[in-house]
Amino acid sequence: VQLQASGGGLVQPGGSLRLSCAASGVTLGSTYIGWFRQAPGKELEWISCMRRGDGRPYYSDSVKGRFTISRDTAKNTVYLQMNTLKPEDTAVYYCASGSRIIIATMRMVRSYDYWGQGTQVTVSS
Repeated sequence: VQLQASGGGLVQPGGSLRLSCAASGVTLGSTYIGWFRQAPGKELEWISCMRRGDGRPYYSDSVKGRFTISRDTAKNTVYLQMNTLKPEDTAVYYCASGSRIIIATMRMVRSYDYWGQGTQVTVSS
């Protein structure tokens, strides 16, 4: 399984970015796909995931209403649309997958088996 995250960059506060997570070696519908982020000096923070099967999305309170997770099964790619970005969203963003996750464990770093390489998002004026 390989995950390739991309789409990060520098954006002004209030702006938008769309991150992509291209998966190979796994079918998106068979696994949870999660997005995490790590700000400088802080721990990895779960921010969103998509449940396997029906693709139901889940969000942390810190991004709910601003970020949207989606998937394109034809491209085997998951997206994270990030709107109304704030300076506190600055972090390295990672996508990850796990096939044995349940709802109770979907926010846990250790639940995910495979990780992408991370993409930097900087929100600054």
